[in-house]
Amino acid sequence: MKMNKIFATTVAAFISVSSFAQTVDEIVDKHIAAIGGADKLKSVNSIVTETSLSVNGMDIPMVNTVLVNKALRSESTVMGNSMVTVIDGTSGWMIRPTMMGGTGEPENLPADQLKQQMGQLDPFGPLFNYKEKGNKVELVGTEKVDKKDNYHLKITTKDGDVVDQYIDANTFLVTKSKASRNGQEAEISFSDYKTVDGIKIAHAMDISSQMGNIAFITNKVKINGSVDEKIFKKP
Repeated sequence: MKMNKIFATTVAAFISVSSFAQTVDEIVDKHIAAIGGADKLKSVNSIVTETSLSVNGMDIPMVNTVLVNKALRSESTVMGNSMVTVIDGTSGWMIRPTMMGGTGEPENLPADQLKQQMGQLDPFGPLFNYKEKGNKVELVGTEKVDKKDNYHLKITTKDGDVVDQYIDANTFLVTKSKASRNGQEAEISFSDYKTVDGIKIAHAMDISSQMGNIAFITNKVKINGSVDEKIFKKP
């Protein structure tokens, strides 16, 4: 009798764990389908976005050019001064105007900033192909975000970074993301999703952190357009 109870308990635990894992994968699969589907996302080689950044009452135009998993160039204009950040493979460089503590000349990107921005090379987030990336995803539970039911997923990357993402239980789109690095916590809210070439992209993002609040409004997105790779090379 005792062995039967142990066996039954073991089987129940195994079924419970398997069901939980299937639930996580079901949520992730529905999320990927909601933003365009795995095949569509895999076909994307480049994304160029034109964005307006609002911080401390100042509007800053920004252009981001991403070669998926290869390179990134972010260029903005602050009070008539150009600021550039580039990641090319595993190295990076930037140009900061003197008004922002720079020299106005190209300089190497500090290691912590390089690591922080490497994730932007992967525009569809840590849930897309998460197993192949070596990420671990756990279902924490369901929570309300703006009075709507959301799935709370805890993502641990292969590098040990932890990201909490909230997936709308009806649309399966990401509504909020929370992460911390070097003691700094940041929360990003996503809204105003629009379909561009079959892919749903959030056109509004609000970032809250100890540094303050930043609002991003995306005005234009171009997918798989021609990109001159020379723009990623350090002058």
